[in-house]
Amino acid sequence: MKEIKQRSDCPISFSLDILGDKWTLLILRDMIFNGKTAYGEFLQSREKIATNILADRLSILYNQGLIDKRVGTDKKSKFLYSLTKKGIELLPTIMELTIWGAKFNPFGGNAVLLEELRKDKEGTIQKYRERLSKNANDFIDQEESETI
Repeated sequence: MKEIKQRSDCPISFSLDILGDKWTLLILRDMIFNGKTAYGEFLQSREKIATNILADRLSILYNQGLIDKRVGTDKKSKFLYSLTKKGIELLPTIMELTIWGAKFNPFGGNAVLLEELRKDKEGTIQKYRERLSKNANDFIDQEESETI
């Protein structure tokens, strides 16, 4: 795993040290919008992330406290990933990147999501925050029940 070195006390620099990589943001996108939780699911994304890069970025997200991981129930060699509260806090930023990207991308993006954001950005963010928080709580509950 590559170590993250903080370059300055600047909040933007600090954020970019963790999130300033295409693959990291695409993993977060897949977790937020596509409900992906398993390594193999991330590999199926259109962008075709390499396995070594995926493993590295998941490790960074985990070590920075943005995601949790647990052993899968069906296969002990399989890990499942879920956003933590810290990771869910990135939701407004991810939504703003979505809006900005759709504005300048001639191919648009998810039309339904973009319309929801246009009509009620705060409400849409809250809806996603609640869904992701429920998923995170279910993830923790499942992990605790497996250790009992």
